[in-house]
Order: sequence, then C-alpha cells, then structure tokens
Amino acid sequence: MQTATIDKDLIVGTFIKEEKNRFLCLVEVSGIETVCYIPSSCRLSNFLNLDGRQVLLRPIKSQKARTEYSVFAVKNRKGFIPIDLSIANRVVEKQLNSRGFSFLGKRKNVIREVMLDGYKTDLYINDTNTIIEIKSILSFNDETVFPTVYSERAVKQLIKIKELLLQGYTVFYMLVSLNSVVKQITLNQHMTDFYERFLECIDLGMHCCGYSIYLRSGIPTVYSKINVYIGTDPVNVDSSKLNTQNK
Repeated sequence: MQTATIDKDLIVGTFIKEEKNRFLCLVEVSGIETVCYIPSSCRLSNFLNLDGRQVLLRPIKSQKARTEYSVFAVKNRKGFIPIDLSIANRVVEKQLNSRGFSFLGKRKNVIREVMLDGYKTDLYINDTNTIIEIKSILSFNDETVFPTVYSERAVKQLIKIKELLLQGYTVFYMLVSLNSVVKQITLNQHMTDFYERFLECIDLGMHCCGYSIYLRSGIPTVYSKINVYIGTDPVNVDSSKLNTQNK
C-alpha cells in the first residue's frame, strides 16, 4: 500500500474519545483537547477503535457550526481511512462511467435516490432498470465480515429488494471498504435475519461485488476489487458472464 499524501487543508490530530452525542468526539489538536464533528449517523466505536490514533481534520468554514473541525480520516498502517460512510456513494457515482464498471452495461442516465415501491435506491441506472445498493465498511483488518452490527433498516431493504427482483429489476449490492488494505469480505452468518434475506435475494439473481477506496492526495477514489464470500463460496460479480440488457 502506498503512503497517502495529506491534503494541505487538512490538520493532523490525535483521537481521544467519542462523546455521548454520536456526532461529536474529542481530539487533541496542537496539545489542546478540542470537540470535533464526526460525519456519521452511527457510533464509529461499533466498527473501529480510534482511541489514540492520528486523525485528519477538515476545518469547518460555516460560522454557525458547533465545532471548528470535522474528522475526515483516521491513520492505519501507512495510510489514512476516510470515516464518512456516505463517501462510498459519492465515489461510486462519480466513477460509475469508468471502465471498471463496464459490467453494468449502458449507464448514461444514472439517478440518485429513486423511490421504487417504497424502496429508496442509492443509485438507479434508468437505461437498464438497474438498482445499486451501496454499503460502506470500516475495518482495520485485511479480512472482515459484513454486517458487523445488526441493522433493521438493512433487513427491510433486502425484503424490498426481493420484491423488486421478482418484478424484474436488476440489483447490484456493492460492499465498499473505506480501507484499501481489506482484501476479503465474508457475509456474517450470525446476523441471521440479514443473512437469510441476503441469500434469498442472491437466489433470485441479485449480484454482489466488493471494492475498496483509497485516498489519493486526500481525494477518495475506487482502488481495487475485493473478494466477497458466503461461507467459502465467492459471490463476486463475474462480469464476463453478466448480461444487463434493457428491459
């Protein structure tokens, strides 16, 4: 893994702890304990132990902001991992027309957050009636599992995805690691509700693929493919066999 170049606008600090408010944390900045904003709707301690790690902070320019800085990334090995889970959606959307996503077929008309029978897509390729569901993964390890915490919302999404598959939609379930060192993701069989719903969708033709993101000069970009497994069986998209014709 290459050493990430730090953006000149980012400030280095040392993470101390998360506050009771899930959007706030305490970071040591130039020897001063400073309350900072965390751009995450869930507590990061569910995924990572950040205590004592270097973090990159982005200054908040708005005068109405409660904090001076927002946590952008955390140090791991030789690089930094972005911690904003919504980054994956933006990165995939931005790079969706690149050659690496050619297996998706025609993708001239890509729309965010389309409502389909009560289900809100992350991305929707109108050209081929293709739904893209993106899940971000935070892990310091080379191999990890998904999901790591129970999410009723994720289970309900799979129930809706199953209905849409039965209606003839194409669905791609993308697992995106914000850490480029992750090489393998295994579906968590202990999350029974999620796991069983996921298998039902796979049986109905849902495609699954994994990717990692890397910070290049402070800019997140799709880095490489990741192997995704159900038990010992790979479930990655085989783009050579995929057919995404217009419905």
